[in-house]
Amino acid sequence: MRITPASNPSLEDLMLRRIRTTVAAALCCTALGAGIAGCDGDALDNWDPMAPATTKTADAAPISGTEKIHVAGRSVNVSCSGDPKKGEPVIMLMHGAGDGLDKLAAIQKTLSEQNRVCSYDRLGSGASDQPDGPQSFSSTGKILTGVLDRVAGDNPVVLAGHSLGGLIAARYAPDHQDRVKGLVLMDATPPTMLDDIEKAIPESATGPAAELRAQNLAVFQGENPEKLVMTDGKVRSAGDIPVEVIQHGKQYLAALPEYGPRLEQAWAAGQRKWLALSSDSKLSTAKNSEHYIYVDQPDVAVKAIERVTAQAARQAHGE
Repeated sequence: MRITPASNPSLEDLMLRRIRTTVAAALCCTALGAGIAGCDGDALDNWDPMAPATTKTADAAPISGTEKIHVAGRSVNVSCSGDPKKGEPVIMLMHGAGDGLDKLAAIQKTLSEQNRVCSYDRLGSGASDQPDGPQSFSSTGKILTGVLDRVAGDNPVVLAGHSLGGLIAARYAPDHQDRVKGLVLMDATPPTMLDDIEKAIPESATGPAAELRAQNLAVFQGENPEKLVMTDGKVRSAGDIPVEVIQHGKQYLAALPEYGPRLEQAWAAGQRKWLALSSDSKLSTAKNSEHYIYVDQPDVAVKAIERVTAQAARQAHGE
């Protein structure tokens, strides 16, 4: 939808609503105004942070469709499709915050025609358990490890993440180079987004910008459904694995009055920073997409994921 200057209250309301949803969906990785998830899961004494994730079980039946699995004492909702092939890469799709694996169903179906593809709801998302307390990149990574143990076993993995899912994937890969053999980041939350927001929207800002700034800072401090505290950090190398970074082409962040252009510049700079993940990385632009690239231009996302998966497969076979 194209934004035009407000000429009456209804248009002004419409513009503000769009700013709050589309801009915040990228920056906060969740829509502003969304209810913070309650702690309705198991009691705290059922949560064992030292418990092993899951055991790699080669004889376990491959998951087909959607299934609940137990990871570190928690129930995690997982979906897998496509034929499993020993030694071939398994694609793991990772949703943005405020979303769930259902949002990825269409692209998963397309990719599964030629690949083994899985997705999962992180704690606090979709049909998975709620977190009992604050999460970190380390703790959410432990859940990812448990899921991969179950769905991929010893097979190589390609992580394809959108928004917050991309940020988590990029933070996870450097510490798991024995398993993660490819990355696709679809408009991933930049590695220094917290600092970027504070610089792009000064504390002196008023109106919608001030509200957006305050709510973003709160989200990054853990006031989000996943209770994930998102800290800035340097981009660490994940080796020489194939990495494709895709950024949005439609500059919808510019919709924020006065500070929008700064946000667009910071976001674009953040996408370039992710190129340091690998010596074999490249950046492209989905020209007709806003934040949800895999929805706006699914063909762009699918081709990128398939390219990285094919390259990961060749490397796994020593070609």
